[in-house]
Amino acid sequence: MEDTIAAIATALGEGGIGIIRISGENSKSVLKKIFKPANPASLENRKMAYGNIVDPTTGKIVDEVLCVYMKSPKTYTMEDVVEINCHGGMVPLRKTLELVLSNGARIAEPGEFTKRAFLNGRLDLSQAEAVIDLIKAKTYRTFDVALNQLEGVFSGTIKEIRKKLVDILVNLTVNIDYPDEDIEQITYEKLGLDLSNVLDDIEKLLSSADTGRIIREGLAVSIIGKPNVGKSSLMNSLLKETRAIVTEIPGTTRDTIEENISIKGIPVKLTDTAGIRETSDVIEKIGIEKSKESFNQADLVIFILDSSRELEDEDLEIMDLINPEKTIILLNKIDLIQKIKKEEILEKMPGVTLIETSMAKRMGIDEIEKKIVDLVYGGKISQNNNVMVTNVRHKDILEKSRQSISDAINMVNLHEALEFIEIDVNSAYESLGEIIGETVQDDIINEVFARFCLGK
Repeated sequence: MEDTIAAIATALGEGGIGIIRISGENSKSVLKKIFKPANPASLENRKMAYGNIVDPTTGKIVDEVLCVYMKSPKTYTMEDVVEINCHGGMVPLRKTLELVLSNGARIAEPGEFTKRAFLNGRLDLSQAEAVIDLIKAKTYRTFDVALNQLEGVFSGTIKEIRKKLVDILVNLTVNIDYPDEDIEQITYEKLGLDLSNVLDDIEKLLSSADTGRIIREGLAVSIIGKPNVGKSSLMNSLLKETRAIVTEIPGTTRDTIEENISIKGIPVKLTDTAGIRETSDVIEKIGIEKSKESFNQADLVIFILDSSRELEDEDLEIMDLINPEKTIILLNKIDLIQKIKKEEILEKMPGVTLIETSMAKRMGIDEIEKKIVDLVYGGKISQNNNVMVTNVRHKDILEKSRQSISDAINMVNLHEALEFIEIDVNSAYESLGEIIGETVQDDIINEVFARFCLGK
């Protein structure tokens, strides 16, 4: 028999209501020991009951609560579940939890409720992982993608690919084990076509991986440039509030400033860096070094030039440090007399994205936001497509499966023995099973659920 587990399921801190969740065969009996309902006939399945939590050793009332008992298997864990709705302060919650633990339950491990939902067959492993993403979602877009994964859209795609591989494996096995029987002989041409279809399915999923990672984790954007070119003004414009100090004095920003925002549903971690220039100021030097570290680690760099001043050595040095493929250059202050031509920049950095802006007049902000969205989705994937690879573990497995299928196709093209081809096809099938938890090892399962918070 599994232990009966319990934990505080709501966020720590003060609130109107705090919930203690109990799951396991003894959930109801634990509740009965400490709950005195106003109506003795209450505690029916899925009906809220009003009463008091009472310490059975002293008879003292601990809290006034609402409780609900939910009978298995139609619960989150597919076990008997009890939820106690206490007042939302830490004292009543902790006192009630202590009584629960001293009357037959043990404290749940991080993610143990969801782990039981997985082990009892309510969720597959990718759906369980989506629960974390759902909790941590910072934008509606992130939430939508996580919700689709929780509902099984992603795992359904994986299962369809595995079904195709099962059909291929069945044909291979029959032709290997019963070559003389009256069966349809497999041809290398048909085998190559079937494997290519599977490879296309995997490639399609992998094409969404970079976008999916950004949707899940956020796009790291670093704003760089010399002092006083408009970096802090851009940050304030994107945030739509005054966050960074803006003055005419160069070197105002001496440290990196980070803010999280949403741009068209994309979570963005925006970093305003110290202006990069030669300086004797020790503190400013430290800020400049942090600026360089920031843009080296960024997914996207926004490099701002003051177009009312001619290019200087410091501008050229920054250009040498950045990657044009992950850079947007802003020619700022276009409302003033221009000293820099677009052609001059494009000659030095061919193919770089160039946008003309004026932070003072809020010109070009919409274009910057649109370009960020275009870069994230890359034109390869629809913004409405919620079947995305958002998890690094899933991406690694898909890449491993892609390699196995590619190796199998190469052997098909060389007309190698079917036994060798079967090994690689089976390897891809087993690998994909790790995503949904059908072939995954216990240590991987434990690692996944260790990332959860208590009570979930």
